[in-house]
Amino acid sequence: MASTPEIRRRLLIAGTAGLVASVALPATARAADVVEPDIDSTAEWGARPPAGKVTVLQYRPSKIIIHHTVSANTSDFSRAQAHAHAHWVQDLHMDKNGWIDTGYHFLVSRGGWITEGRHSSLTTLTGGSSFVLGAHTSGQNSEAIGIANEGAYHDGALPPQAQWEVLVVLCAYVCDRYAIPPTEIFGHMDFGTTQCPGIYHDMLPQLRDEVRRALG
Repeated sequence: MASTPEIRRRLLIAGTAGLVASVALPATARAADVVEPDIDSTAEWGARPPAGKVTVLQYRPSKIIIHHTVSANTSDFSRAQAHAHAHWVQDLHMDKNGWIDTGYHFLVSRGGWITEGRHSSLTTLTGGSSFVLGAHTSGQNSEAIGIANEGAYHDGALPPQAQWEVLVVLCAYVCDRYAIPPTEIFGHMDFGTTQCPGIYHDMLPQLRDEVRRALG
């Protein structure tokens, strides 16, 4: 998102093999010091057009639901990989699940890049008064923003620091735009029989606390 002044956070990821990657997160300061993250739109990552009409709900969501995509825990932390992952998710949801588009509203890559999922999720988030009907959690799609993290975290794997930090920034921004209390951040398994979002579910108390502090 182009605006002035621009705040640029650099996340350095160091692993057992040494320095893995550095990720820049351009962002702009909003009221109450809430950071507006850089989100690559469906146009920017080259998404397929939806196979049907995307429904825009003319009210605000009341909660955020965290997911993981159960993709490979890649060590490729590049923006190009984030785009490739967004394509993988969209193809899976449209071609295998038969949905009109990606089910999630937003995806956070292991390298800390954010991509828009379902079309129009970004413009409605920016507007702050409406949101797109998703397809991520049975019984909650008309109530919640779905955010999915690249990777599989149900077997004890921990998320990379870049992914975690950017997830906090994104959740804080969503909470700010839609007036969602941080207490209303949940995991997929809170609403059904699933292992999703894996270790992220155990980390929800920390996520809520860090989002609360990010909101000031």
